[in-house]
Amino acid sequence: MKASVKYILALDQGTTSSRAILFDERGAIVDSAQKEYAQHFPQPGWVEHDARDIWATQYEVTQALIKRCSSPENIVALAITNQRETTVLWDRQTGQPVGPAIVWQDRRTADQCAAMRQQGLTDFIQAKTGLVLDAYFSGTKLAWLLDNIDGARARAERGELAFGTVDSWLAWNLTAGRSHITDVSNASRTLLFNLHTLDWDDELLTLLNIPRAVLPRVVPSAGALAHTETSILGYAIPIAAMVGDQQAATFGQGCFKPGMAKNTYGTGCFMLLNTGTQPVTSRNHLLTTVGWQRAVPPATSLQTTYCLEASVFMGGATIQWLRDGLNIIQTAGEVEALAQSVPDVGDTYLVPAFTGLGAPYWDGHARGTLIGMTRGTTKAHIARASLEAIALQVADVFEAMEKDAGLTLTELRVDGGASKNNLLLQMQANILGVPVVRPKIVETTALGAAYLAGLAVGLWSDTHVISELWQEDKRFEPQWSDSQRNAKRTRWHQAVERAKSWSED
Repeated sequence: MKASVKYILALDQGTTSSRAILFDERGAIVDSAQKEYAQHFPQPGWVEHDARDIWATQYEVTQALIKRCSSPENIVALAITNQRETTVLWDRQTGQPVGPAIVWQDRRTADQCAAMRQQGLTDFIQAKTGLVLDAYFSGTKLAWLLDNIDGARARAERGELAFGTVDSWLAWNLTAGRSHITDVSNASRTLLFNLHTLDWDDELLTLLNIPRAVLPRVVPSAGALAHTETSILGYAIPIAAMVGDQQAATFGQGCFKPGMAKNTYGTGCFMLLNTGTQPVTSRNHLLTTVGWQRAVPPATSLQTTYCLEASVFMGGATIQWLRDGLNIIQTAGEVEALAQSVPDVGDTYLVPAFTGLGAPYWDGHARGTLIGMTRGTTKAHIARASLEAIALQVADVFEAMEKDAGLTLTELRVDGGASKNNLLLQMQANILGVPVVRPKIVETTALGAAYLAGLAVGLWSDTHVISELWQEDKRFEPQWSDSQRNAKRTRWHQAVERAKSWSED
């Protein structure tokens, strides 16, 4: 490494692992480190993390990169991007969590959300937040923690406890408790944030019985947000970007203009469409969300970019289930070869509603369904059906997004770990009927956060420079006829109907 080169250090805290990636001035990856951590499933539909594990693994990989960097003093900014909606509650004095981190996939508040929908609150909440009334988001998770941890609500009202999504938790630890902040993109995922005022909403706080004293201060996605404590990382590095992982990936894919869309194949699948500087209300069960907020030269005032988003709960997590739940593969990378060993799924369909169904169904009581099996069904058919399930879920939200936006999307930019799977992306192109384009750097979540931080500290002058850095790796053209495509999706929708609202009673 040359001493004159400047770097951005991006922390990418995900659902199953913590990563740190060092980028140079060309947006190229210089070094990276990653560490998985434990997932906890205490009851059906419940998903938890230990927030201490999140910080410990993120600290470990971050320190590893700093130690390996020959000129760490040339790290000009640090960027945070994170799994969204996962809810942490901690003691302001000790900095220790007072309960489990409730993960975005968790469904324990589904009944509460259903009761609120029955009270006619759906439109009220969507109008303020852009979100559907679902257990996916942080607000009801926080309310559950306050109601179910002894003394938590009284302590929160006295200002003794701090709530945050994972970005807030990392910023708190990186600054040794000096900064309790969240950015607008993460705040917009809580059910507590007003998309129009860009602030916490008193009516929503009252509705969910959330004391304002527990909330973080809302900051832009990029700017002079905070500095790391020297004793933590060895350097006082500016924290110049904080942004939710899917918004970061949208930025990293160069989707700077309205009408540009990307899909990330991570633990879940997340498709975002840039809709510009005004929020667009969804009529097809999608989400309206803040993309990012930053100062755009030559103006010094902040500009907010909004997106339409579709969230699929089980993407790469479906492959993890094949590995850890069924043990039919040893590593996630094996699934492609196994799936390719059979020519088709043999009319077997997997609906991976293990934590309910996200967009466009929003059925928290749906459960995983494997249907169409015969004596001839093998683990290879199940592996192929799992990949098809990911692509079919994405096709459902792609269609809903086109309807909401009132336009025909001509291609889909893709990223995330599972986008390395060529068979999956060919399936996706076949089912969508449009080209699927993979960039050379698929770690676009960390890259997008790094770009935001770099723009904030002047490492890059504007988004035009960043657009020129984006490079295509491979384009997958559709190979199916319309009749093949329609037949596959019709059969899939029949399987989805079987999975909906499955319950033990």
